[in-house]
Amino acid sequence: MSLTTKLAVLALSAMALLPMAAHAKGTGYVFVSHERTNNIAVIDPKQDYKIIKWIDTSHRPRDMNFRNDRHQLLVACGDDDVIDVIDVATLKVVDHIPTGHSPEMFELSRDQSKLYVSNEESSSVQEIGIKDKIIEREFPTGAEPEGIAITPDGKTLYVTSEVDDMVHVIDLKAGAVIDNIVVGTRPRRFLLMPNGKDLWVSNELSGQVLVIDRATDKVTATINFLPPGFRQVDVTPVGMTMTKDGATAIVTLGRANHVAFVDTATRKIEDYVVVGNRPWGVALSPDEKTLYVTNGLSDDVSVIDMASHRPIRTIPVGRVPHTVLVDD
Repeated sequence: MSLTTKLAVLALSAMALLPMAAHAKGTGYVFVSHERTNNIAVIDPKQDYKIIKWIDTSHRPRDMNFRNDRHQLLVACGDDDVIDVIDVATLKVVDHIPTGHSPEMFELSRDQSKLYVSNEESSSVQEIGIKDKIIEREFPTGAEPEGIAITPDGKTLYVTSEVDDMVHVIDLKAGAVIDNIVVGTRPRRFLLMPNGKDLWVSNELSGQVLVIDRATDKVTATINFLPPGFRQVDVTPVGMTMTKDGATAIVTLGRANHVAFVDTATRKIEDYVVVGNRPWGVALSPDEKTLYVTNGLSDDVSVIDMASHRPIRTIPVGRVPHTVLVDD
């Protein structure tokens, strides 16, 4: 083999190794968006929860979702009216998708070709084609839409209106709002139960989570919270997540500075765990051993051991952390 050929082989081998390392599975990186510092912290739990990268974004990054088998991280940036596209391999912003005014929360269609974006200040949800960056449809909502959820079959979209205290039901095939469900005060986020029948919605200012029966679009149950030592007015639930088996839900309680663990079958509170000031976003690690909670007023992330329900670490991050996601 000539020297030139050997060099070519070595170069090709090196190039082949780079993407494998960049897309390595099991990184467990924790991504945290910050509304005031306009960046995303990348935390590596394997390096003692060290922040290994600050990704500069457009202004006011909030909700985040993975796309393309987690090769891309999409971020809604409310003050610049765009969705930033981050390449997870390089941890850099590589593209922008224009939206309506003040995007806050969004969901992907089941084939990941479209975005459904709630635009806080234009009272609408937009359907945006990702490839062409074209707004294909727009659905009117009540004032300040935020939380958004799409059903597993991709046929129905649910949207909260913070000001109108409603959940809007959108039939995506018909392209129309088909129902408006009156809920609590300032509804924020959704949790769709694995049985497909129940939809949970957090109501920040009435301090409750309501359960909606999807078959009837009626509220069928109310879950109340009151951590020890706090007043009812302090309880402001927002973010929610659940274990893969759907048995346990975790709800952030805002001004009450706790997260609640809820048995989804009985809808009873199993435990309260103290975290930072105004917990908001929440996410589980893929192995469900660790819970991450963003605390918007103490500018940190609480790390909770799921087995013991004990906080094990507090990670200082940027100003006003909003959403947390865990890779792989």
